[in-house]
Amino acid sequence: MKKLIAVIFALMIPGAAFAAGPAVPLDKAHVDVTNEAALQRGAKLFTNYCLSCHEAGFARYNRVGRDLGLTEEQVQQYLINTTDADGAPTKVGELMKVAMTKAYGSEAFGAAAPDLTLVARVRGTDWVYTYLRSFYKDDKRPFGVNNTVFPNVGMPHVLWELQGRQELVVRTEVDAKGHEHEVTELKLVEPGTMTPAEYNQAVLDLVTFLAYLGEPAQTERKVIGIWVLIFLFVLFVFAYFLKKEYWKDVH
Repeated sequence: MKKLIAVIFALMIPGAAFAAGPAVPLDKAHVDVTNEAALQRGAKLFTNYCLSCHEAGFARYNRVGRDLGLTEEQVQQYLINTTDADGAPTKVGELMKVAMTKAYGSEAFGAAAPDLTLVARVRGTDWVYTYLRSFYKDDKRPFGVNNTVFPNVGMPHVLWELQGRQELVVRTEVDAKGHEHEVTELKLVEPGTMTPAEYNQAVLDLVTFLAYLGEPAQTERKVIGIWVLIFLFVLFVFAYFLKKEYWKDVH
């Protein structure tokens, strides 16, 4: 019975299974989905670096463009890098899909590349933010990299040119009680085209876009919720005085 309750709980709360004790501490991603400039930068990073293998099959280019304040011409110019079966550029009304099949993805990477539409909701923005900053050199892996957040991940570090290359440093420390324990940290050994601060901001922009992608209507939903609460408060005032009027002669 306890196992059944645990399974139901995990299904009801997205990401519960992933949040139950990560191997490494997660860095806080201060996501602001109302920041239009960050969303635009994140969308460009997503379409340039992620959309080659991962798709966002529940989103359309034109909807993304409208929400991010872009015209259809800008969407076509800056966000669409794919073509249809005839070699023509993908239309702005199409879903954000890729040509790579799941069978090819499984053969090339060991597992099919997952759809990223809901990754920020399932994994959590902190997880994605930390994951994209935690790749390190590992010659034993097929693509020469590993990840502290997702050990033995099959995904190559597609942003390595921006971040550079990191190494995993393991050292032994002694605490106040004299107990030894291992401490791991990532050290940048080969700089990329961005400084660490610039790369962190770029990843945050990308995660912000993924957070928007998981629920495009979230900003509108929150605004509607505020107006609903205001309406209920006003209704309560009227209902209170109406109740007093009805019951004033009841003794």
